[in-house]
Amino acid sequence: MDIFPPVVDDPYMYGQIAAANSLSDVYAMGGRPKLAMNVLCMPEDLPQSVLSDVLQGGYSKCREADTIICGGHTIKDKEPKYGLCVSGFVHPDKILKNNGCQEGDLIIITKAVGTGILNTAMKADLLQPSTVKTLSESMAQLNRVAAEMLEGFTVNACTDVTGFGLIGHAYEMAHGSKDISIVLESQKVPILPEALEMAEMGIVPAGAYKNREWMGCSVQAGLRIPLALTDVMYDPQTSGGLMVSVPEKEAHKLIARMKDHLPTAEIIGYVDKLTKKSLIVK
Repeated sequence: MDIFPPVVDDPYMYGQIAAANSLSDVYAMGGRPKLAMNVLCMPEDLPQSVLSDVLQGGYSKCREADTIICGGHTIKDKEPKYGLCVSGFVHPDKILKNNGCQEGDLIIITKAVGTGILNTAMKADLLQPSTVKTLSESMAQLNRVAAEMLEGFTVNACTDVTGFGLIGHAYEMAHGSKDISIVLESQKVPILPEALEMAEMGIVPAGAYKNREWMGCSVQAGLRIPLALTDVMYDPQTSGGLMVSVPEKEAHKLIARMKDHLPTAEIIGYVDKLTKKSLIVK
């Protein structure tokens, strides 16, 4: 289950984004979502047409995911919030865990990062219309295609990149695995348009600072990496992509397959022998 307040002005798009975000956890574990219940908090003075658009947006994403909305629950609240409670299915032998990285694996991410920074900048009307469109489409994109493309490949670990940011979720993956360190190559990380520029201007959400505070002592980061770039990597993501750890001999074939449908997918690092830190950023 996952809900959050509006991140865009358009209620239909907000419904799509919230639903895609909720569905993501099932894809990240190798499952296929099948049933969902709406969870909606709403002010009493919110027009019914707005509520309808939010729910229609969520329905459209569930339909795209071949998932049935089978009910839900509403609560009066001062601030609107929406999301889904999702149930999915996966074969017990095919569950993808977030802690099985093996030395020699390459790390792939399927979506560009920077949504938290751009959502903050959008509230201040600082973004180009084209960036707002790209941002919204990225957040509303299901991880279904990414998950389906993993079939037939050896996936040693998988997670979706959400509130703890790229660095937080990479650390979680590295720390939970046995006797390895993940090395992220910062210059290879795909970044949404204008996100780096906004970070350079100091337009960074509070969640990114919280992530940095929580993770700072556990991460070895190169001194020459620009602060703005690490801000983007700590940035909490809304409906982010999947991050997977795949053997090197399969990773290049997988990324080539992904590129036809997921142009922002990139190899952003590798798994090495354990050093003093579980996560190293170069």
